[in-house]
Amino acid sequence: MKILQIDAYHHILGGAEKVMFNTAELLKEHGHDVVFFSLCWDENFDSEYSSYFAPSRESRTGLLRPLKNVASYFYYTEAAKKIGQLIEVEHPDIAQIHLMWGNISPSILDVLKKYNVPVIMTVHDYRMVCPAYVFKNGKGNICEECDGHKFWKCITNKCCKDSYSMSLMMTAEIYFRNKVLHAPEKIDGFLFVSNFAKEKHEPYMPFLKDRKTVVMYNFSEGIDAERNIPSGEKYILYFGRLSKEKGVHTLLNAVKDLNNVQLKIVGTGSEEVLLKNFVAENNIKNVEFLGYKQGDELKSLVKNAYFIIVPSEWYENNPMTIIEAYSASTPVIGSRIGGIPEIIVDGETGFSFKWGDVAELRSVILKADALSRDEYLQMRRKALDFAHKHFDREDYYNRLINFYKEFL
Repeated sequence: MKILQIDAYHHILGGAEKVMFNTAELLKEHGHDVVFFSLCWDENFDSEYSSYFAPSRESRTGLLRPLKNVASYFYYTEAAKKIGQLIEVEHPDIAQIHLMWGNISPSILDVLKKYNVPVIMTVHDYRMVCPAYVFKNGKGNICEECDGHKFWKCITNKCCKDSYSMSLMMTAEIYFRNKVLHAPEKIDGFLFVSNFAKEKHEPYMPFLKDRKTVVMYNFSEGIDAERNIPSGEKYILYFGRLSKEKGVHTLLNAVKDLNNVQLKIVGTGSEEVLLKNFVAENNIKNVEFLGYKQGDELKSLVKNAYFIIVPSEWYENNPMTIIEAYSASTPVIGSRIGGIPEIIVDGETGFSFKWGDVAELRSVILKADALSRDEYLQMRRKALDFAHKHFDREDYYNRLINFYKEFL
């Protein structure tokens, strides 16, 4: 089988790209051919298909660049042309889209239909039903006021980075995409990575009842065979993007007076300077910023952590941080929001707390810190068992291929 994998980025920008590349490798391991389509970015990995990638807003040149950037945000004709050329050469059996809206645009859907290529989408966020894609307004509060069709409320609430202009742009795009092009309805099937995400989309996308859908948790690149026992210093670890919705500020407030609890923070992002300034201004001595890490260095940090902390304050889908933690037998402390509660068995594979609640998070951290050695090692065993049961590569492959076959 030849599978076309589509994402706006051909490098690891976030969880969606990590899932795409992991899926591609898994398919290749089982003898399938994988073709990529994306946009051109300086950070892109090398690809034999890069000549078919369309210019991105950053790689585009010329005096008309600003106008072309706006136009392509809504409907990108060059992307449609390029993917058509790729299809004529490679003849894929099926296409799987990861991230598309606002970059590649819905223009490619008509081309895929023209060439009778079935299209499924992995739903990594909420962009189809929320202009700001995270169900949060400009004040940072959880918001579902659009109700799947009153998207103008994104403007009045300044949902996109608390900006009227950005909110207007994203509102116009979703109206054009959903109400004029009916783009989501041109997708044949949807792969949701959590039950929560599926349940959030269904009320706002009635046509889903006529589409094939499946819920599949993201899989692990590798699950340890045996439980690990951390060596060296005792620390809790946050790793991921340093952005407002990730709840790192809440985490810092929770640990700032816990002098016996060491917190390591891995990652970069828009909030990095603010977070570092907060630590400096409050003279917090038990927090260490490690910057961006990857590969074996990151795996070692995860494996040797006492707990992983996932303090998100938005509707997280199926966080790869938890999957990677469990795969190394490291238990997790996570907020009760989005798809996180689906994969934390409270008191067994970790602990949960009310999102945004500094006092409860502090209490849970102290509870974790007070575990006896036997209680803690049992928790690591159960975290690893959960990974083997729910994040296994081969099980994921079999389910994915069976889902593909429903469209062929």
